[in-house]
Amino acid sequence: MSAPLTSPQVLVIGAGFAGISAATALAQRGYRVRVLEKHDGPGGRGRVFRAEGFTFDMGPSWYWMPDVFEDYFARYGRRPADFYDLVRLDPSYRVVFGEQDFLDVPATMGELRALFEQLEPGAAARLDEFLRQAEYKYRVGMGKFVRKPGRSLLEFADPRLLVDALRLDLLQSMHAHVRRFFKHPKLIELMEFPVLFLGATPQNTPALYSLMNYADLALGTWYPRGGMHEIVRGMVQVAQEQGVEFVYNQEVREIRVEQGRASGVVTAEGFEPADIVVAGADYHHVEQQLLAPAHRHYSPRYWETRTMAPSSLLFYVGLNKRLRNLRHHNLFFDEDFGRHAHEIYEAPQWPSRPLFYASVPSLTDPTVAPAGGENLFLLIPTAPGLGGDDEATRQHYYDLIMERLERHTGQSVRDAVVYRRSYAHADFVADYHAFKGNAYGLANTLRQTANLKPTLKSPKVSNLYFTGQLTVPGPGMPPSLISGQVVAVEVEKEFPPAGRNS
Repeated sequence: MSAPLTSPQVLVIGAGFAGISAATALAQRGYRVRVLEKHDGPGGRGRVFRAEGFTFDMGPSWYWMPDVFEDYFARYGRRPADFYDLVRLDPSYRVVFGEQDFLDVPATMGELRALFEQLEPGAAARLDEFLRQAEYKYRVGMGKFVRKPGRSLLEFADPRLLVDALRLDLLQSMHAHVRRFFKHPKLIELMEFPVLFLGATPQNTPALYSLMNYADLALGTWYPRGGMHEIVRGMVQVAQEQGVEFVYNQEVREIRVEQGRASGVVTAEGFEPADIVVAGADYHHVEQQLLAPAHRHYSPRYWETRTMAPSSLLFYVGLNKRLRNLRHHNLFFDEDFGRHAHEIYEAPQWPSRPLFYASVPSLTDPTVAPAGGENLFLLIPTAPGLGGDDEATRQHYYDLIMERLERHTGQSVRDAVVYRRSYAHADFVADYHAFKGNAYGLANTLRQTANLKPTLKSPKVSNLYFTGQLTVPGPGMPPSLISGQVVAVEVEKEFPPAGRNS
């Protein structure tokens, strides 16, 4: 009687969105999968913490592209509704342009068209055409291109894909594209804001990314009751249903390579053997720190010349009173958009008069704050790799944006603070080994798109793969979910599980 076949053992480094996604997809395919996570719980940048009766999501706060989450859970016979109650926000968010000068962006298309028409006669019809083009980019981009592993130009050899590529506006900038349709400065800022976190100015971001406007204005802005970490909780449950094992408080310190293959990883508790390793941790850290020099594909100069998306200065604030004149999401564009973008992307420095974002999830979900209190999340986009991340700098920016928040709400805020925690470059490095303290991965420039991103498969270690925001398809929750699925397909092609032929 022959011995039973044993499926390959996969070690996944990191229980962020991409790591969980890859682990779940591989387990479903028949692999034995163990996830090693540095922290005491899952989520990566999407972790959660609780203090003084408040529940704070540490990272992502915008729920866009609901179809991607529906598709993700459907692959395992589940739905988002099995794990969290999803609410569409209306208005989607508020944009503050100055004192007593703001726009609430409605969720319904009829009201949105009316708003555009009010600001600029004829803009409603132009919005229709803009979104028609953006929907095409979304359907093609999210349906075809983001699921390409980016390992060969032959992936794009299909003539139909080449035709699609020509219609994606890869060679036109978002700056030029938006101005073809709209002239009013408020509409221009509204349409350009989604690219602020993509890692380049609108002048240097391909118009392909108007697909983000479709995700925003057509598909809507949503919120899972209980907080964004409810998504992670659902993903972990599905992973465990597929047989994935999670081991927390296990930071990987080394990937051992023998004869061109990763034999396993070293943690504080010893050696973990593996047939396949999937790195969901920071790509730069894994390649430059966990691998010996002989097994690194990219040089330090390669990494230094990459264009990174922004870092962030964050404040998690708990208040003992309710706030007025705010929505769940609030974008404070009451300073010069162009100057802040210049100070992030072109002349990196701490911003002089920053734009900022304020989220008040307790306006939608009272469970994230004590009765009568408010949960406030503040974010200032900053250049990556900045020095001077000290308490004095953080305090300066806290006071700067609090003054503007108090002017907009017409009430004192700082005297109602009962809990406050800051988080910036040094924390991103300490918690995630984030290259240059980045918060969002690689910039989505034309020279860092698809096959021009760091490869998802190590050319020097035959069974080492990468997933997450520094490889294909890019940063953000939906792309990270897809990244894990793409890696799983590549692993299965090259290392089929027991009982399957290659």
